[in-house]
Amino acid sequence: MFEAGDAGAFEKLFSRYKAPIFSFLLRQCGSRDTAGDLMQDVFMRVIKGAAAFERKSKFSTWIYAIARNLAVDTARKARHRAHPSLDQETREDGPTLGERQAGKGPAPDRSATASRMREHLVAAIERLPEEQREVFLLREYHGLSFQEIAEVVEAKVGTVKSRMRYALEAMRIELAEYADYARTLS
Repeated sequence: MFEAGDAGAFEKLFSRYKAPIFSFLLRQCGSRDTAGDLMQDVFMRVIKGAAAFERKSKFSTWIYAIARNLAVDTARKARHRAHPSLDQETREDGPTLGERQAGKGPAPDRSATASRMREHLVAAIERLPEEQREVFLLREYHGLSFQEIAEVVEAKVGTVKSRMRYALEAMRIELAEYADYARTLS
């Protein structure tokens, strides 16, 4: 067990969670370098806090909470340093969210529409208020349940569901022009 200092168990946890945690952090902060630094901090905190992990929640909930808290702290520090907002549509220090997403790729005849839709989707996600964006990303990109998200963001389940509802409504409005196109995909 990793709590007892088993290096092999930690390696398994690291292998399982490094990609999803990095992806979450990348979407939260928008910079590959910052996400990489934060990911290292997350796993350092996992190592240091292993003995304190009480299994009151799932490990995934615990590690996402650590990642989320580090991302929030970093964003707060960045705002005090007068850096650009996390909601800004373009990033100078790396690829856009759409460029970082792995895609299955649309058929060649749909690639132009798919490309435009992907750009609008990325921009719509980035324009969401921070609390809605993190709930949306944890639910839609990382598959966490509302209960798990509530534990990660330290809010009530009803609050998390409300944030998700507002995020989905904002996304529906932002992406309304692609509704017909999306129906043809199913």
